[in-house]
Amino acid sequence: MEIRHFRYFLAVARQRNFTRAAEQLDIAPPTLSRQIQDMETALGTRLFLRGQREVSLTEAGAALLPEAEATVRQFESAQRNAQRAGRGEVGHIELGYVASAVYSGVLQRQVKAFSREFAEVSLSVRESPMAVLPGLIAEGRFDIGYVRSPMSLPEGVDAVRLNAEGFVLAVADDAWLCRLKQIGAEHLQNETFILPEQISGTLQVAAQGGYAPKLGPQPGGLVAVIAAVSLGQGVAVVPESVIGHVNLPNVVYRPIHGCEASSWLSLIYRRFEKAPAVARYIERVKREHPKEGA
Repeated sequence: MEIRHFRYFLAVARQRNFTRAAEQLDIAPPTLSRQIQDMETALGTRLFLRGQREVSLTEAGAALLPEAEATVRQFESAQRNAQRAGRGEVGHIELGYVASAVYSGVLQRQVKAFSREFAEVSLSVRESPMAVLPGLIAEGRFDIGYVRSPMSLPEGVDAVRLNAEGFVLAVADDAWLCRLKQIGAEHLQNETFILPEQISGTLQVAAQGGYAPKLGPQPGGLVAVIAAVSLGQGVAVVPESVIGHVNLPNVVYRPIHGCEASSWLSLIYRRFEKAPAVARYIERVKREHPKEGA
């Protein structure tokens, strides 16, 4: 028997009439009658007592009725779930991010917007070192990730360019630089630069000043970078979104006069993503930010 046999059986059981059931099913009454006969033959028992105007369930038919209803419900539920998964409405996404995605608010806004639209897609959201995150996406250990660009990406990994922002200088509040009315790139020539994961800002500031920067440690995330500044180990060129989000003792943020350097967040993903839920997330971000490129 096939699922259609159960549907035919239920239609006749509810209508108690082959003609009305056939109309409901949009098939000919003789066809419906043959299908029910085939079902009875397969089961080896009669399901209906046939009268001149109506039919009624036999004891076997009455026993089958709740099971048939449950079978059809389960089949239709499985069908709907498969269709929804195919449309990306259910599923799971492994998402990695760097800290500055949180400070900018982009990560929270896009995750919340996606979750409101696709409430049955679960997201596992974890911070990851930026140096390894693109490789983890290429390997399939993460599905998508938020990184700070510009940066090189592995083969098969693409990016959607998100919001851009400038840089500020994180400096100890007792440093001589704080006595200046404005700090320019030229004032930083002899300073040790604590390096965030994205070093493009440091390099651009040094290029503006016309010198090779004196490089200090690269401790990891932005909180660790600002902590090193707080401990007097050097200065750091960091995204301006850290202001108001990373407030440590003995550290102030100052603009860098004349500095036009910028960086931007990117959503990175596998170029030929096949998982519907992941593809939905990528498509949604692309619609919001049509300009691409890491």
